[in-house]
Formats: sequence, structure tokens, C-alpha cells
Amino acid sequence: MTEAGGSELLRQHGGRIDAAARLYPQAPTPWLDLSTGISPHAYPLPPIPPEVWRRLPLGRDLAALEAAARSAYGCPAGMVLVPVPGSEIAIRLLPWLLPPRPRVGLLGPTYPSHAAAWEGSGAVVRPLSGLPPPDADDLDVVVLANPNNPDGRVVARADLLAFAERWGAAGHRLVVDEAFADVVPAVSLLALPALPPGVVVLRSLGKFFGLAGLRVGVVAVAEADAPAWRQRLGDWPVAGPACVIATAALTDAGWIAAMRARLAADRRRLDALLAAGGIAPCAGTDLFVLAEGPAGIDLVDHFARAGILVRGFAGAPDRIRVGLPGAEAEWSRLAAAIDLIPRRCAAAAR
Repeated sequence: MTEAGGSELLRQHGGRIDAAARLYPQAPTPWLDLSTGISPHAYPLPPIPPEVWRRLPLGRDLAALEAAARSAYGCPAGMVLVPVPGSEIAIRLLPWLLPPRPRVGLLGPTYPSHAAAWEGSGAVVRPLSGLPPPDADDLDVVVLANPNNPDGRVVARADLLAFAERWGAAGHRLVVDEAFADVVPAVSLLALPALPPGVVVLRSLGKFFGLAGLRVGVVAVAEADAPAWRQRLGDWPVAGPACVIATAALTDAGWIAAMRARLAADRRRLDALLAAGGIAPCAGTDLFVLAEGPAGIDLVDHFARAGILVRGFAGAPDRIRVGLPGAEAEWSRLAAAIDLIPRRCAAAAR
């Protein structure tokens, strides 16, 4: 596949810089990956005792991680935070640990792995455009991301709790993916003292802490459901070194507060940079911006030619999601690529 027709593959998922490099062999390197919404400012890795690399994770390692997660996120009464090797695993396991083959309502558009996981288990998935969903009596499970990916849509915690109370009282399940909630902590259900029955909450350390390669998250489930999760995940769901790093990150309140302020400032800077180049920010979070470009230019292709990977969408070719650059050199590369857009638009119009 050549550069001219290569951008469609890059609209399917973020983070595919290896595929981008194959599709655009003439692009400058190293590639700048702005397609994932992962913070460019990773939590600084703490020292790891050498023996942690040589032994299996101990019960105390996992217990420390769970305690750190409870301290950082909260944990409603009657619920347990179960460590998982990344929230993607929790998404894939959900269909097998909730009632078999349920009818699922998915508030979208959202992260595609949710639909893929449920459909792969044989469930019937119905897209939802709002909450509460109309004619929901035929559904067993509702799934949503809060804040949502890719548009940053937020359902206010009070509204979500009100829905969860009605939904749970009717015997249904509600799954809330809070992978991006670290930058909007006021929306998280985990800070509440209690939750209605049937609520499952997913959290990830990959996005806000910039530690996607660590593959650590937690799933909040009712105490009665926790044994099934632990049995499916096995005795060592998270590697020992990952437990050490994640525990340190979750308990570093000063770093967390400072990073929230830094990411908010970076997001404002990114909004202004995009807007100056004729790319209109329309939504997002403090980890990414959803923006709409001028008609007649393939922005995924444009940035890929500059060695910059952004997230495109097959159903919305004029829209892109752009993550935050980190170092000043990365901001400069992005600014240079944006400066070329008016010239490409003029050439396309001729």
C-alpha cells in the first residue's frame, strides 16, 4: 500500500506507529504518536528492588496495589477493586463474567473494543444516543465511557447515579469505563459512599499516568462478583514490578495534582494551536482534543506525511483526535505540520 491510499488503516485504532511507518516510508522519523490520548508526561519510575524481578508477585504486592487504588479512586461500600493487566482485559472479560449473551446498549460513538467484546461473545449490541435510553426494557446491560472516548462527552455523576439506581433496581447491569476520569475526578462513581446493585466500573493507569505499557488497571465489582474475576484472572494478574510502580503512582498525591494542572494548560495550548491552523476543536478532555478540519483535505494523511500519527475516523473523515505533544520539539513539529494545511487546502481547491 502506498502513501496515497494508506490512511484508511490508521482510522481503525490509535497507536499503530509501526503500521504508519510501513505505509509512509518517506515520512520523517522518529514518528510522533498523538493518536492515543496517553499522557506524554509519564509518572517517573520508582526504584524497583531486584528481587521483585526474580520472584512471583506476592499477595502483599497485590494488596498494596488494591489499597493504593482505593486511596486514589475511592471504593463504595460493598465493592472490591480487583487489579487487572490493563482495562482492555477487563473489557474483554466482561461478557463472560456477566449474564451470558445479554442484550447490550452501548452509548456511542465510543471506544470500539466495547462493541467488539460483546459481539464476540454472541451478545446483541444496540447503539444508544442518550441516557436514559428510550425503550430500554429489552436491554440487560448498558455500557458507557465517562468521560467518553473520542469526544470527551461527560454524563454528570448525579445523572448517572440516578439512572444506575433505576436500572439496578430493575435487575440490570451498568458498566462505566472511567479510563479518562483522572482528569475529571468529579465524574467518577468510585468516590461515592455506595452504589446501586449491578454497577461495574473500569479504571486504567495507562492514560493519565502515561504508563500504557505497564498494563495495569482495576475493575470495581460487587464483593459477591469479585471471586469470579479473581478466578478468571489467576493468582498473578499483575506483574510484581508493575505493582510497585502502580502503587507508587497512585499514592503520589502531589504529582497527581500537579499533573492535572499541567495537562489542563497543555490542552488549552493544543486548542489554540489547532484553531490557528483552521482545525476547529469541538470536544475532548485534558488528554486529547477532537477537532474538525477544513473540507477537502485528508488530515490523517497530511500529518502522517510529516511523521505524526493522529486518530482518524472512518465515519467522520473531516474529524481527528489529537493527543498532547510532550517536549517542545514535539510541539514544534506539530505546529510546522499545521502551518502547511492552508497551502494544501489551496492546492486541493485548484
